[in-house]
Amino acid sequence: MPVPTISFIDDDASVRGAADNLLSSHGYRVHTFASAEDFLQSARLDNSSCVVTDVQMPGMSGLDLLKSVRSQGDDTPFILITAFPDESVRARAAKAGADVLLEKPFSCSLLIDCIEAALNGSRQRTGQ
Repeated sequence: MPVPTISFIDDDASVRGAADNLLSSHGYRVHTFASAEDFLQSARLDNSSCVVTDVQMPGMSGLDLLKSVRSQGDDTPFILITAFPDESVRARAAKAGADVLLEKPFSCSLLIDCIEAALNGSRQRTGQ
């Protein structure tokens, strides 16, 4: 069975570094990106098993990235993370097709559990 590839997108370098360490230590192949635009230009979507992205970033937001990917017919699992999980964000994430919306700060184990569920096809409701 191939090693799952997780694409992690966040404009905060320390968050990207921590995520890379965490996910790599759990056996995932990890690609990190500073922006949604960097991710889209990388062509990594084609080989991502799951995408984890911050909602609020300069330029294209994580929600806009998700909408763009879904509009192309791609159903790669998406986990959105945000420090501002108001009802408007939750509703937009659900409508756009997010698998999960995680509120920062979240535990490492919760992120791993959400990724595992997404990889196993267990669509969860947003609002974790």
